[in-house]
Amino acid sequence: MGRDVIVACDFASAKDTFEFLDKFTGRKPFVKIGMELYYAEGPSIVKEIKKRGHKIFLDLKLHDIPNTVKKAMSVLSHLDVDICNLHAAGTTAMMQAALEGLTREDGTRPLLIAVTQLTSTDQEAMERDLLINKPIDEVVMHYALTAKNAGLDGVVCSPLEAGKVHDTCGKNFLTVTPGIRFADGDKGDQKRVMTPKDAKEIGSDYIVVGRPITAAEDPVAAYERCVREFCD
Repeated sequence: MGRDVIVACDFASAKDTFEFLDKFTGRKPFVKIGMELYYAEGPSIVKEIKKRGHKIFLDLKLHDIPNTVKKAMSVLSHLDVDICNLHAAGTTAMMQAALEGLTREDGTRPLLIAVTQLTSTDQEAMERDLLINKPIDEVVMHYALTAKNAGLDGVVCSPLEAGKVHDTCGKNFLTVTPGIRFADGDKGDQKRVMTPKDAKEIGSDYIVVGRPITAAEDPVAAYERCVREFCD
């Protein structure tokens, strides 16, 4: 299992997405398709990007009753994406149902990972809005362990928590970490952030990078910088 940089294609249309991806004439980056793009363009955008040779993390963060999530994952399993996700807060029953739905008749399936706490959430917001009074680090580890025990492959977590997730759940339990910013970049609305180099050192398996690449003056150069700092 090698490290990789996942580029968050948080665009509003297929046109904008392909204008961005067409800049990459060499290696084809692993891409994340989130809610904005998926809701705008539907399954066709996933199929077209896959046809172009990109690996895909479909970031829809499912969270509903187990049967609904199972049926939704069954539909998504036919899109041939590489990673899907859901919210660990949906409980063990929901995560196990998701795995059932995602597994194809031949036994294959995409990787399934769980969101622990969003990187825009800090201790104050968690206590005030979610009425969770435990330390955020303890909450994230509990959610990660619950996801592992449900049979999932890993979690989405802050890079600040990746090392401890591996300590808690094992080195083969994947950590997919957004909240990545260059040392000389803007944090934006993220609260818990880290540079690609630091994410590598702390043990992240995949980093998800959006605006530092997509909004860069030279996106390909910014992507290559991320790869150098994180993968090399």
